[in-house]
Amino acid sequence: MAGIRSSGTWGSSLTSGEFAALRSAGFEPVGQVFGAAVYAAGAASGSGCPAAGGSAGGGMPGASTAQVQRRGSPAFFRPLVQAMYQARHTAIGRMTAECAQLGGHGVVGVRLSRGSFPLGGLKFTAVGTAVRAPGAADGRREPFTSDLSGQDFAKLIMAGWVPAGLALGISIGSRHDDRTTTRQARWGPGNAEVTGWSELVNQVRHDARRQLESDVQRLGAEGVVIAAMQLRVSQRDCPVSVGRCDHIAEATLIGTAIARFSRSGLCYAGPVLGVMPLGPQRHPATTMDTGDTTQAR
Repeated sequence: MAGIRSSGTWGSSLTSGEFAALRSAGFEPVGQVFGAAVYAAGAASGSGCPAAGGSAGGGMPGASTAQVQRRGSPAFFRPLVQAMYQARHTAIGRMTAECAQLGGHGVVGVRLSRGSFPLGGLKFTAVGTAVRAPGAADGRREPFTSDLSGQDFAKLIMAGWVPAGLALGISIGSRHDDRTTTRQARWGPGNAEVTGWSELVNQVRHDARRQLESDVQRLGAEGVVIAAMQLRVSQRDCPVSVGRCDHIAEATLIGTAIARFSRSGLCYAGPVLGVMPLGPQRHPATTMDTGDTTQAR
């Protein structure tokens, strides 16, 4: 990073439109930054059944309800949820460390990705473009992160708002397919809601949104601009009831937490442009109503 900074050149993930928008807002790119983390995280599964209330052998499933396992909960998906948070924060932290080494004030256009690693486990990556505001004081504040495009970032700054950081909301929920769900899932009658699956999806999404709001508060921001909402649903054989299935849903929300730094926003400081008609009749006649008569002017 020291060699890149001293070379006087920079790379970026920006389009030409994003580059122009950043310059109009008083920022310039200093380099492309990257962070990655590989975790030996297991699949969204466990030895327990959500309807049995415990591990295998803890009793036959009864009436099923959706169970949501959030970060810090004692349920059997808690280690996986914690790993999802930690892996993403580790990748983001390494990316912002590269930004600080390049002398940047923040990272825009961040793209978070998750995929399988060839040797096993999951790979989490974060890629973005480090930017700085020339002439701004170099403080000790950690660089900000944002998944907004260059154009959206410029609009945010000009409106009097600043990104505080990337906010995450992750939740995993599970539901046992009881007799009612199994009967509704038979598509023979057609066009019928599977209420158990609807309950699972709604509860997981709502919990992920609550986790996102908690992350926004942690960053000291006022709101969040959500850029990605992902939902993964998988099925497994129930470890308690032979021949039955459990469904597991994982919801992930990612956005840019924002805070206000100006009540009035920033005014455009460019030159005032005059607009003149270009048609053949540049000074069309107008009329003035005087009450009794109408005079042409």
